[in-house]
Amino acid sequence: MQGINIGFDAKRLFNNFTGLGNYSRTLVHNFHHYFPENNTYLFTPKTKETTEIREFFDSSYKLIQPQLIPGGFWRTFTSAAIIKKLKLDIYHGLSHELPIGISKTGAASVVTIHDLIYKTFPSDFSIIDRNIYDFKFRYACENADVIIAISESTRNDIQKYYKIPSEKIKVIYQSCHNNFKQIQSQAQIDEVLTIYKLPKQFMLYVGSVIERKNLLTLVQAINEIKDQIEIPLLVVGGGREYFQKVKNYVSEKGLEQQVIFAPPILFHHLPALYQKAQLFIYPSVYEGFGIPIIEALWSHTPVITSNCSSLPEAAGPGAYYCNPTDKNSIAEGIIKISTQPEYAQQLITNGFNYVQQFDDFKLTNQLTEVYKSIIKG
Repeated sequence: MQGINIGFDAKRLFNNFTGLGNYSRTLVHNFHHYFPENNTYLFTPKTKETTEIREFFDSSYKLIQPQLIPGGFWRTFTSAAIIKKLKLDIYHGLSHELPIGISKTGAASVVTIHDLIYKTFPSDFSIIDRNIYDFKFRYACENADVIIAISESTRNDIQKYYKIPSEKIKVIYQSCHNNFKQIQSQAQIDEVLTIYKLPKQFMLYVGSVIERKNLLTLVQAINEIKDQIEIPLLVVGGGREYFQKVKNYVSEKGLEQQVIFAPPILFHHLPALYQKAQLFIYPSVYEGFGIPIIEALWSHTPVITSNCSSLPEAAGPGAYYCNPTDKNSIAEGIIKISTQPEYAQQLITNGFNYVQQFDDFKLTNQLTEVYKSIIKG
């Protein structure tokens, strides 16, 4: 694919450092890496200065930002005029949104829909937020030339709630940052453990500590087997009310030795933790996809995850599947992996073989095939 002008909605790329931001950075980096002959424009109302986004300030990218117009208004209502002026061939909204008037710009348009959590868990959102999301998501889906869903689960939700024809939706899975594919030496791992004063052995949870991701049920499972399994759970992630609820439970049950809350971990140190972990546990009740699972599979780490939503798509045969609402189901998985090394090794082998389909080049080629199919003129 050569010589096209392509714009990306890069708000999350520059300002979000969890799921949506990771997706945006990985996708744009891979496209630019494998197809550098294209002109890549990054639209963002603001930026931050962190190591994760340093590469995107390189002159090979073209940064587009508002001058005098407030960022939120600019992104939704003014970007279309800039897209038209730049004569972009394609504009890709990387996180659920497209600018108003996108169909009048002359550019083909793509939107990535990650999940419809505001529909599936409406009580987690205010009525104002639900209405805003419904307008933006629906507008993007109805006006995009192609919708990219990050899983079959998300595709099904798009069809269920928006009645979009299936042929307009393409499922393209996600990869993860290349850091997680690089083997860490024992010295590198030991250095990370020393920096953060972490134990030599641990089970690992990585993710926001919010109700949907279900950490409390995991901690309750650990309480049930605290006399059988001595390896502690290391929690990497933060939150607010729900996070405090989990910490209160740990305190009430005297689980301070069984559940360790890590300090903030630098992104480039995470691969060492994934590769050191005895097992990775991700008992979320709903995910658009589940990048942390991919990170664990690349790290040769056995996984426990939920038997619902998109999570079986992410983990394939590399996971023990639990009922995320049942603490005993999670506990059984921990005991089985911890006490049956042959079973754990089989999960590692199956998972590493399975995760090869999420190779950067394969997924980027799938993306460019979508782009080729919609370029106008």
